[in-house]
Amino acid sequence: MERDSEMLVETGEQSAAGTRRGIHLGPEKPRRRGLLAACALGIPLLALFFAGYLPKRRRQAALEAAARSQKSSLPVVNAARVKRAPAQADLLLPGNVQAFIDSPIYARADGYLGRRYADIGDRAKAGQVLAEIETPELDEQVRQARASLLQSEAALAQAEANLAQAQSTEHLAKITAERWNVLVSRGVLARQDGDQKQADYEVAVGTRKAQEANVNAGKNSIGAAAANLRRLVELQGFKKITAPFSGLVTARNVDVGALVASGSASGKELFHVAQIEVVRVFINVPQSSAPFVRPGQPAEVTVQQLAGKVFSGKVARTADSLDPSSRTLLTEVDIRNPDYALLPGMYADVKLVNVRNQPPLLVPGDALVTRAEGIQVALVTDGNKVRFQKVRVGRDLGTETEILSGLNAGEMVIINPTDQVREGIEVKPVAVHQGSQ
Repeated sequence: MERDSEMLVETGEQSAAGTRRGIHLGPEKPRRRGLLAACALGIPLLALFFAGYLPKRRRQAALEAAARSQKSSLPVVNAARVKRAPAQADLLLPGNVQAFIDSPIYARADGYLGRRYADIGDRAKAGQVLAEIETPELDEQVRQARASLLQSEAALAQAEANLAQAQSTEHLAKITAERWNVLVSRGVLARQDGDQKQADYEVAVGTRKAQEANVNAGKNSIGAAAANLRRLVELQGFKKITAPFSGLVTARNVDVGALVASGSASGKELFHVAQIEVVRVFINVPQSSAPFVRPGQPAEVTVQQLAGKVFSGKVARTADSLDPSSRTLLTEVDIRNPDYALLPGMYADVKLVNVRNQPPLLVPGDALVTRAEGIQVALVTDGNKVRFQKVRVGRDLGTETEILSGLNAGEMVIINPTDQVREGIEVKPVAVHQGSQ
């Protein structure tokens, strides 16, 4: 604009000079109009240039300044202190409820089911009759065994009579042989006659021994017949199917009129009885907690469907050996169940209280970094320098992880270390409580 003013001044001066000199200025008018048009176009263009370029330049300068500031500032990281796990820790594991005694009941005698007195869900007492089997063939075998026993007894009586007769004959033959030997020695009778009587005596002795053997065989026959009779009578006692212990009838697989075979190989299971006044809950304890589980250790059992009920029990026994496939210790927890609230087959949660002499350290689960060298954590050391430390981990507790070696309580680890976190760089740690992650 100053230039335009100067041009106007110069034009005015020239006009004034031309007037004074009397010079004609007609050809300078088109030039003046061109300059005015150029000024009219240039001024808006300059205004638009400065309105767009200058703000952009200021923004770019601000971004460059922010970048320089960020490059020169320290990386800010979230960090947490390594803490010691509590000495008393609860271990929650899934478990399966099983009856304390669970027994299938089979028939011991062949026949057909004549009467049934129990069904599923019934509570049976020890010795209670659950069903009766009709055994006509067995009854006939018992009668035949009794007849065989009587027959054996008669045979024994006959053998004893024959033995008595043989003993009398032996006695007479002995006396006769002695008399004849005296006469032969005196020369009254020939020696041949004496030898004959001696031979008769020896035959009588052999006959007596044979009859003694027959008597013994008869006695043994009676013993065998009596044993067979007792066996069959015992089998007759199994005509009544009884509960071997007090419990709950959980299965009934036959009904009246069904053919029943004895034994578990060819026969069919008649009933299933379970004793659930005390139940067993089996759990698999992981290897990391196995050393702390001992018989007598208290336990609490809960079932999701039985809200508000907590069943107290104790560890009854352990397998004292880990399953090589799952690396777990099979553990049995016994629970008293007088109201039958816990049923066999239920899924339950078992809480064990572990008391550890040397509880492990805990770090946030997001602090672990997996590298080619193994699992590591980024430590904030003196001077806020970063140092990566290799660790040995224990159980994964979700938000926290147990550290078995490699760290000390009170050290500061970086949570979620980014690529900016490198060995030896200086950082600006911001303390974060592990419970607030």
